[in-house]
Amino acid sequence: MESSKMQWAAPEGTEPVPQRPINKLLIANRGEIAVRIARTAHRLGIGTVGVYSEPDANALHVDSVDVAVSLGGETPAQSYLRGDAIIAAAKATGADAIHPGYGFLAENADFAREVESAGLIWVGPTPDQITLLGDKVAAKRAALDANVPTTPIWEISDEQIANGVAPDGVPMPALVKAAAGGGGRGMRIVTDTALLADSITSASREAKAAFGDGAVFIEPYIERGRHIEVQIMGDQHGNVVHLGERECSIQRRNQKVVEESPSSGISEATRQAVCDGAIALATQVGYVGAGTVEFLVGHNGDGTDTINFLEVNTRLQVEHPVTEAVTGFDLVEMQLRVAAGEPLPVAQGDVRISGHAIEVRIVAENPATNWMPSTGLITAFEISDDVRTDTGIRSGAEVSPNYDSLLAKVISFAQTRHDAARQLARALRSAQITGVDTNVNMLVATLGERDFLAADTPTAYLAEHPAVLTPAGPMGDDRVALLLGAVFAAERRNREADPHHGFAPSGFRNLRTLGQRQVWSDGVSEHHVEYVVESRTAASVLLGPWPTPGDDGSVPDDARRRVAVRLLARSDDREVIEIDGVRHGVDVTPDGDTVRCRSTAGAVAFSLQPRFVEHATDVAGGGPVCPLPGTVIAVHVEAGQTVSDGDVLMVVEAMKMEHKITSAGAATVSEVRFAVGDRVDQGDLLVALEMAE
Repeated sequence: MESSKMQWAAPEGTEPVPQRPINKLLIANRGEIAVRIARTAHRLGIGTVGVYSEPDANALHVDSVDVAVSLGGETPAQSYLRGDAIIAAAKATGADAIHPGYGFLAENADFAREVESAGLIWVGPTPDQITLLGDKVAAKRAALDANVPTTPIWEISDEQIANGVAPDGVPMPALVKAAAGGGGRGMRIVTDTALLADSITSASREAKAAFGDGAVFIEPYIERGRHIEVQIMGDQHGNVVHLGERECSIQRRNQKVVEESPSSGISEATRQAVCDGAIALATQVGYVGAGTVEFLVGHNGDGTDTINFLEVNTRLQVEHPVTEAVTGFDLVEMQLRVAAGEPLPVAQGDVRISGHAIEVRIVAENPATNWMPSTGLITAFEISDDVRTDTGIRSGAEVSPNYDSLLAKVISFAQTRHDAARQLARALRSAQITGVDTNVNMLVATLGERDFLAADTPTAYLAEHPAVLTPAGPMGDDRVALLLGAVFAAERRNREADPHHGFAPSGFRNLRTLGQRQVWSDGVSEHHVEYVVESRTAASVLLGPWPTPGDDGSVPDDARRRVAVRLLARSDDREVIEIDGVRHGVDVTPDGDTVRCRSTAGAVAFSLQPRFVEHATDVAGGGPVCPLPGTVIAVHVEAGQTVSDGDVLMVVEAMKMEHKITSAGAATVSEVRFAVGDRVDQGDLLVALEMAE
């Protein structure tokens, strides 16, 4: 998908601009985007320099570059946000240019100026353009001047933010947004005027922590709107083109989860309007490099659309691969060539959109628990080669609370949207990612959901389709095969290797004729299995659950199912199982009492339940505990204070998200155990409470 069809010859009439070839590129980022930039640079014959923090010393992006420089430190502030150290690394290694990727310093105008002052090439828009368009309020004014379709805004003064005062007359629903930065940070949807002031305070605090700028503003919130963005690219010769639009409406916590190009949910008139608006704004500011002009589109009852200009992201976007797929252009190559002074290779009339591409973001989060981030060691990472996967993760990688939860972007391309969705769903079903919780099953459920396939995907999609957050996963014999894969993998591992033994008794009973009974859990349901060995390769399996016998001691026959099973082949990581004459292949990865099982139908982790369970009498005790490692960014209570059910006690930031710690009932605060700025670990008691009688 990254192969370039561009012919790099200056369009007729283009004024000459001095060119500075890029021979060695420093990539000032980490993870999948650093890997992806290095891949294109190497294809173009450009040498690469990487940077890394202490936790990333053995990360994939470090091995994807020619040389890498340690920045030291553990957190972003101690490493990837140290602009002086990055520039020093570039000069020490002989780099000509710096590519910031996205996030971190990508939209930092001061850093861009420092790069240029050091005699290096900055791969991105000019510092003045970053300053202008990076301020959403200033960008809104520029959009109005360029006649870009948009709606009004309410600006919030520093005094109002400091005093927690909201402006009067703001119609609901409204959206509070950070004036700087992006990625959903510093953004709050407000539906009740009484909550507006608190939302301003919260959004400003988050924006200050994320971008160093707590300025926020308010604009109308379009319910059930569509998030539409237009990819633009400009050169130093005054040429600018758009490369079509993307739809990024399916979001959680105002951050994108599913992106596609082109949008299937807008009219041709709206498509033309947003693309024309993007070009008008880019032309007015003389835009250079890659950028994205973002809009929110709301459908009106009369068949027209309300179009609201949101912002300009002055960098490469996470979702740029879908644009590459439908245009055939390598956007990183375009960035590098433009930064070197080359003119754009195409005019607007040369841009053709063909087929359909869908990207999903695999994140280390649990959708069923309000998208709680997950940290830990990746014990397996494998995704089908039938799709494009951009990732900075591999087996053995550590998912740290210091960085965001993105593990990989998986992109499919086909001639139709339905074909792209089906291809992507199959690749995700067979993916093997273990060691942390992920949203893979949620993504599979979404790609096959009726409204998604009908392109009815407003920004409210996930709120309106809660069932996709807790999907059942593979069903019927597909699930039985996965369960039996776990059973037999555990049985094999727990006995001495004997290639001539086949099935062997294990579990609660020792007599084959009585069957071996076990209970397995998938985290939601319990599955009861009893199997009777009939020969070296065959068994009769009874599947539960086991119901309570009736008064006469009988058990309903329809509560259980008996299947004939043959074990056709087995190895350390694979079981081939025949169930009632139908063969299934199951990949198995034992991990303690858990066996992670995968087939083309999907993936499920089953845990063997102990025979005797000790029930804990007090799990947390004393008050709320920290859900994952992070940093305390706000404390709302003090010792001796009384609180009510649902009151916010503390706010912890982890993996670029705020997590509100609340009281589970009426109580008195006996001790606040951490202060703002303190690091906290998963399981730490944060606030000690004496619960009311």
